[in-house]
Amino acid sequence: MKYLLLVHHNEDMFKRMPEDTRKDLLAESIQLCHQLDGKRQYVHASPLQPEATGTVVQVRDGKSVVTDGPFMETKEQLAGYFLVEANDRAEAISIAKRVPGARVGTVEVRPVIMISGLPNK
Repeated sequence: MKYLLLVHHNEDMFKRMPEDTRKDLLAESIQLCHQLDGKRQYVHASPLQPEATGTVVQVRDGKSVVTDGPFMETKEQLAGYFLVEANDRAEAISIAKRVPGARVGTVEVRPVIMISGLPNK
């Protein structure tokens, strides 16, 4: 089963970290991806650009509304994700505990609903 591990952290706090610390976190994340790949659990992973670079699109009653970020008054923002294969929720949580971003923020574990008929990439 696929699980999406959503990594959230406080962007301002992250920017204040020493550059070496940020680079180390990225290197650890890359290393984790290679470890997961070796176990055939890696599907995809990527950090995201800061929230301010995002855009929200809504369509209501046939009319679209496009809003540039930032979007929500929250302490943490979506910073990246890991899409992994896991046998069950417990295994997905075990993987999430190894995500370096969990030490500076939060990792949300969500099972992915598989829908037939979608392109298989």
